[in-house]
Amino acid sequence: MQLAVTQLEPHLSKTLSPLYVLIGDEALGQAECLDAIRKAARKAGAEERSSFIVERNFNWQSIQQFGQALSLFASKRILEIAIPNGKPGVDGGKALAELAQQPIPDTTTIIILPALAHEVKKSVWYNKLQSAATLIALNDVSPAQLPQWISTRLSRQGQSTDQASLDFMAHQVEGNLLAAHQEIQKLSLLYPAGEIRAEDIQTAVLNVSRYDAFKLGEAILAGDAGRTSRILQGLQDEGEQAVAVMNPLIWVLRPLLSIKRAQTNGENINSAMSNARIYGDRQQLTLRALSRLSLRQLEAALQKLCDIDRIAKGIMVGDAWLELSRLCFGLAKIRSKH
Repeated sequence: MQLAVTQLEPHLSKTLSPLYVLIGDEALGQAECLDAIRKAARKAGAEERSSFIVERNFNWQSIQQFGQALSLFASKRILEIAIPNGKPGVDGGKALAELAQQPIPDTTTIIILPALAHEVKKSVWYNKLQSAATLIALNDVSPAQLPQWISTRLSRQGQSTDQASLDFMAHQVEGNLLAAHQEIQKLSLLYPAGEIRAEDIQTAVLNVSRYDAFKLGEAILAGDAGRTSRILQGLQDEGEQAVAVMNPLIWVLRPLLSIKRAQTNGENINSAMSNARIYGDRQQLTLRALSRLSLRQLEAALQKLCDIDRIAKGIMVGDAWLELSRLCFGLAKIRSKH
């Protein structure tokens, strides 16, 4: 069964499938779908969550061992399997096909995949998942639909604004749902429920700190370690929270990763940049970054940002700003191998 993101909440209010597949690169949709499924699973009695990230040399027997260990626990569980490159390999393909045919008892399993190439969708494992699982496609919202999307999100927090302001916000976030989500949340903190004036929208959305964080992403793309260090220090001195800086970095790195995957697969680089909405001068920065950063480095960087997010939220122990600074400086100083 395939669901749109908007259909997930009504679905979860009625039932909980044993197997979910999230497919796509839209980060906000992925995070919100994961949270919704986790919440429903916990409501159904799941008391434990385990997460596996499939990287090179991943031991797929870990999944089998997880299933066999079920008898040791009385509670229901949540199992999450993230496959960042969308290529599980031969052993992984067999394991996923087995999960599709025979889901782990008393377990809500969530498989997280990026947007997949056409040939991958022809694989046996994918077709078995497609037939057996509840599949949720994480699609981007088109530019024409974004103002209405923003309006719907505002209404959820009891707020509204005029059409011109909705169009302004959509233009400012350049189609990025994570950016739009952050701005909408900001409005809920700054203004009470009700109609928000156009001038208040512009004041809030044109916050300078957010653009400083974007400049950080540009410095990293350019491989300018000195500028990267200065911007990081400035943001930290201004009291900016690490999480607020991370989102713009994700908006920079996720498209770069999707383009790198396309490049690795021999696809047309110009088409990949157009699909990722990279235009104009940004294309030169992107090409420079692609020449320096490997696919594995980009995948590891995004995973590190997830870990830093957990540190910032107190889920993991560490210094979020220190780890963020190390990551940004490390990415910026990597030199091209050519």
